Amino acid sequence: MNFFAHQELARKQTRRMIVLFTIAVICIVIAVDFVVMVALGIGRESRRGVADVGIGPMILTSLGVVAVIGLATLYRISTLRAGGSAVARQLGATPVPVDTIDFAYRRLRNVIEEIAIASGVPVPEIFVLEEETAINAFASGYSPADAAVTVTRGCLDKLTREELQGVIAHEFSHVLNGDMRLNIRLMGVAFGILVLAIVGRRIAEISGRSRSRDSGGIVILGIALLVVGYIGIFFARLIKASISRQREYLADASAVQFTRQTEGIAGALKKIGGLAEGSKLTSHDGEEVAHMLFGDGVGYSALFATHPALVDRITRLQPQFNPAEFAEIAKDWTQPLRVGETDDPNASLSGFAPARSSTAAASASQSASLPPAAREMRLSASGVSDQVGHPDTGDYVAAAALSTSIPGALNLAAHGRDQSMLVVYALLLHADQTVRDRQIEVITHYHDAGSAAEVSALAEQTRALHPMQRLPLAAMAFPALRRHPRPSLEVFILTLQQLIKADGRVSLEEYCLAKLVSIQVIDALSPSATRVTGRIKLGDVKAELCDLFSVVAEYGHDDAESARRAYVLGLNEVLPNAKPSYEPPENWQAALDRALPNLDRLTPAGKELVVRGLTCAISADGVVSVNEAELLRTVCAALHCPLPPILQQQG
Repeated sequence: MNFFAHQELARKQTRRMIVLFTIAVICIVIAVDFVVMVALGIGRESRRGVADVGIGPMILTSLGVVAVIGLATLYRISTLRAGGSAVARQLGATPVPVDTIDFAYRRLRNVIEEIAIASGVPVPEIFVLEEETAINAFASGYSPADAAVTVTRGCLDKLTREELQGVIAHEFSHVLNGDMRLNIRLMGVAFGILVLAIVGRRIAEISGRSRSRDSGGIVILGIALLVVGYIGIFFARLIKASISRQREYLADASAVQFTRQTEGIAGALKKIGGLAEGSKLTSHDGEEVAHMLFGDGVGYSALFATHPALVDRITRLQPQFNPAEFAEIAKDWTQPLRVGETDDPNASLSGFAPARSSTAAASASQSASLPPAAREMRLSASGVSDQVGHPDTGDYVAAAALSTSIPGALNLAAHGRDQSMLVVYALLLHADQTVRDRQIEVITHYHDAGSAAEVSALAEQTRALHPMQRLPLAAMAFPALRRHPRPSLEVFILTLQQLIKADGRVSLEEYCLAKLVSIQVIDALSPSATRVTGRIKLGDVKAELCDLFSVVAEYGHDDAESARRAYVLGLNEVLPNAKPSYEPPENWQAALDRALPNLDRLTPAGKELVVRGLTCAISADGVVSVNEAELLRTVCAALHCPLPPILQQQG
């Protein structure tokens, strides 16, 4: 199942959630109506032998219950409007600073940054549940631009780097495949149908402490609401279980596809089964986020389990698995050794190792060289579309190479809150001194002279970067960028637009960088409003498709005839029966700015065809430049289809 199929599945599961939610509300309304009927004696025969129907009170009761559930659902969703970090902070998680010097935090951030770059998405915010010694993690947010990844202290103390990579790759599957948005909606729905149980419990507790003569009736009302609320608890758990289980299998499989080995994620699952702490959260109520966690954080019965059985998950990854391994793991970790800051593959991120571990060995590092700016290659349309949202080991190795090869001073500046904007500005400074002077004036106008001078100094280093390092550097700056207040980010986007227009023209390289950063910042400013999947068909955006493919063909080929051929080849992949003429727009930037928002409203199947068609167009001449690859990646980002850094070739 590829990214686009996952997106369609997420839409179906949303509809399924709405149906189950409706059934739950109906059952709760019927139960409350029954309680009211009994309390008011509605339906009993009067002295004259006629049943008292009492339709009015029943209608009012039903409307009241629906209103309470609906308002509670909307309230809970509104409290999560800030995105993924809101969920983490409400659980009391500790943010991991971008400039952390803590060894375990630094290694955690390195792992997540490399996976983010390999996935083609912004680096998410990172949190740790410091009081939780169990092994667990979750990803939260509405879209990759506002995602947050949270791990427990148990992950840092007990998992090796390879095992943590498996867990984080599992969570990134949820980030990439639209699961996070569904999870947040599910939190709101679950709260809505649980609210009567919460209200009933509070009424019973308060009235029980009261000495008032009339408190007995109120206590009975509270108990009645609590009993009715258990219908909501039943349905809330049933809805979460029915939606979550299969997604966990899919996320496990995606993690294996990403890391190209089963030892990492299987090792993490084995430690959950072998260690006494397991994955159960103890210092926080895991009920609300149970469906989001890597492992079962509550301990549900089989009927309500949000996760498949642990042994089943491991056996799917390693068919030869023997549950007796749990006892061996428990024995090894009874008294772990403190080995400190080491690259021992058996040591955890915090520097602990099992008692029989040898700390002398170090894992062999993988390396990858950066590709040339342009080379002869023919891309696979189906291969590239399958890459969307599904990076593999090659992408991870390439991301590690891109990340570690960025000079230390630039890396440090990208992670700094005050310098993150300046790093992006430095990437846009022009080589021509006259144009650069105008750009410096723009920065001075919107910021100050000191910031402009610092941008000039950073530009001396950014000019030496490999073309493929530019977007990863911007991605590394993103966590610090989105910590700025909204007015500051709005000025940042405006400054970017002025910088790329300083020479009176916009290059493709400038457009891609500014557009990609702007998309991510805008998504982060209003995460709940971000559209991930649409409903319109390809035939409804024919004009936008023609503009998009015209621009891609014109900028990827040296002569008009080659460009026309690429245009026809790519567009035929999307609209086989269309025969539009090749007419590149005069203002290509404005054409793309008009086209991309409309194309983002396409269905997942439509977006998949667009990616395939663009791949055919840019590789029609057998040569793919970094600029063409970055344009493809930028278009994919605008369509909310994250693309890894290394594109899939034929064969």
